[in-house]
Amino acid sequence: MSSKPKLISLFSGCGGLDWGFHKAGYEVVWANDFEANACETFKKNFGDVIYCGDIQAVEPAKDKSIPNCDLIIGGFPCQDFSVVWKRPGLNGKRGNLYKSFLRFVEAKKPKAFVAENVKGILSANKGKAIEQIISDFQNIAPGYILYPKLYNFSEYGVPQIRERVLIVGIRVDTGFPFQHPKPTHGPNGNKPFVTAGEALEGVEKVKYNNEKINITSRTEQLLKLIPEGGNYKDIPEDSPLYVHGMISHVYRRLHRNEPSKTIIAAGGGGTWGYHYSEPRPLTNRERARIQTFPDTFRFCGSIAEVRRQIGNAVPPTGVLPVAKALMPLFTGKYKHVDLYKVLEEQKKTTAKQKIKTAGK
Repeated sequence: MSSKPKLISLFSGCGGLDWGFHKAGYEVVWANDFEANACETFKKNFGDVIYCGDIQAVEPAKDKSIPNCDLIIGGFPCQDFSVVWKRPGLNGKRGNLYKSFLRFVEAKKPKAFVAENVKGILSANKGKAIEQIISDFQNIAPGYILYPKLYNFSEYGVPQIRERVLIVGIRVDTGFPFQHPKPTHGPNGNKPFVTAGEALEGVEKVKYNNEKINITSRTEQLLKLIPEGGNYKDIPEDSPLYVHGMISHVYRRLHRNEPSKTIIAAGGGGTWGYHYSEPRPLTNRERARIQTFPDTFRFCGSIAEVRRQIGNAVPPTGVLPVAKALMPLFTGKYKHVDLYKVLEEQKKTTAKQKIKTAGK
């Protein structure tokens, strides 16, 4: 029997969060997503441990096919919290899906959980969404102490400026003194940022998910007017190819000596992300490299579907330090502290204060 900590993965997508924990020595024993192609990708890379279906129809307290676990991880749907689009927050039909995550934690009572979401979750519903989410998890008996932190994954070795919130929950009776890992890259670390140029080195040799995307001659000529690191704003206003005001990621080209801007999952013309030296969209394998998936990780589905899987994923390298920071909890090699007292103090503070102090 494997001695690896066992984890359940929810809202798994193609498995970016899971791959980070897999590399740190954890074993995925059960997973769930509702998107068929993402489930096929997960199965191809992790084995036949994923249930493809609506999580709201799953009853973890009653379903005996769902094993017990040491850890639960997952990124509950984030569209209703996004800062890019209009955000209904908890009032949206997907915003309350975090309650399915809550049901699993309540049923399995893992020693810890890691929930991932977009930056917008911090301000959704004027800050009430994160307050409610934290309160709900705190009140699962015997109680969980929560450590939310806004991460910029470029500070942890990801060649991409990508901000995401990680909420780490620790069961109070474990007495585990969790601390978020400190940045390793950029001005707050001791290593330089990993650049897009470094990430794409030799990528043309990778066989899978590396198809070039057809573009029109007009788009190719338009891209030639944009320098590396630039976007549509660099097209001269007197050019017949000039594009009127859009959001900044439209026709954005990588800069080889900088991390990429955030890779997105979907969108129309001009949103694919574009190569720094060639006037073309990035291939999915290039996008996967920027998201730090290994070249052996194979994606299933059409080009657009694979793009969506990659863009929705958590970069594995970004969460690897968190997975390592949690490992002593499962080996027992740590000095116990009184988390009951800490939890009572945490309940008296606001979510805003918790977020501000989480990384300290």
